[in-house]
Amino acid sequence: HVQLVESGGGLVQAGGSLRLSCAASGITFNIYDMAWYRQAPGKERELVATITPGGGGNYADSVKGRFTISRDNAKNTVYLQMNMLKPEDTAVYYCNAQRVRVFFWGQGTQVTVSS
Repeated sequence: HVQLVESGGGLVQAGGSLRLSCAASGITFNIYDMAWYRQAPGKERELVATITPGGGGNYADSVKGRFTISRDNAKNTVYLQMNMLKPEDTAVYYCNAQRVRVFFWGQGTQVTVSS
């Protein structure tokens, strides 16, 4: 039974920081690419950041320089450090595990940035 459980969301003022965590179970975590996606009200889900099993990260242009994705393979956990948050970062953030054509999703955690 695969589970991805996100935590760390909340309400923060613009310019503030949050750290999201996603704990995985039921998969061989260290062979999966991990990612964070987000979905704002009325918008499609979009990719925020990805990280390979070896730790190489990639980011959407909208978050480059502000967000950092990392992983701890010993703890089966992926993180998203979000700094200099903006109101347009408000969304439900989803953790994703991917290997070849297999995808798993978490239930999402709400991030709200007030202006």
